[in-house]
Amino acid sequence: MSNLNSPVNQEATKTTFIEMSKLVFAYRSWSETNASFLRAARAGNLDKVLEYLKENIDINTSNSNGLNALHLASKEGHVHVVDELLKQKADVNAATKKGNTALHIASLAGQQSVVELLVKSGANVDCRSQNGFTPLYMAAQENHLEVVRFLLANSANQSLATEDGFTPLAVALQQGHEKVVALLLENDSRGKIRLPALHIAAKKNDVKAAALLLSNDPNMDLSPEARMVNCTTKSGFTPLHIAAHYGNVEIAKYLISKGANVNYEARYCFNL
Repeated sequence: MSNLNSPVNQEATKTTFIEMSKLVFAYRSWSETNASFLRAARAGNLDKVLEYLKENIDINTSNSNGLNALHLASKEGHVHVVDELLKQKADVNAATKKGNTALHIASLAGQQSVVELLVKSGANVDCRSQNGFTPLYMAAQENHLEVVRFLLANSANQSLATEDGFTPLAVALQQGHEKVVALLLENDSRGKIRLPALHIAAKKNDVKAAALLLSNDPNMDLSPEARMVNCTTKSGFTPLHIAAHYGNVEIAKYLISKGANVNYEARYCFNL
């Protein structure tokens, strides 16, 4: 059996300790450098960002949440930093741990100039986060009208829904963002207004929103059962069912005046 206290073993232990210490120091130095780089991007300090890039730092390095320099600069609206990062080949579609890209983040923050630059640089306008959020959904949710307008002009798909079934139109309606709602309705030239927009209006007892939706019904020339006023959820609930369930008399009367079927039976019981 070898003697752990022998000079040879002591020297080996000492060497191992030194090597481990070097590795720990190197990791700390690397970690601190990355953190400083990310802070510089978030602060909009282009000179500092360029300094780190010249030292060959990984341009796509990220923090514990998966946020990289492009994400942080995009959130704060630092167009000059975003532009430089993209020129230096930062991954325009890199996602955080929640699946958000720089375009998601800029759209949520209403940073229109950054949004335009990202799209111009190849950002996926219909990229979906873990919950199914698109950049358009986020912009609509936060009432960023001009960002919504720009994304629509660049072929963003407003029919894409979240895991909960909410489209950009539905969330804008829920939040009461009337101008965004009007823009989304105007843009819907294919007649694909999706649930649960009218159902949300029924739940909120919002006659004005319901009127806006129904005035854009692409099926008005069809039979009453095929019209939006009688559209159903997967469980077979019509807007009138929703209005009745919540005791919203005003919207119920309005829906009936527009042809809602008072005898329509849902397939399941309510669980809303």
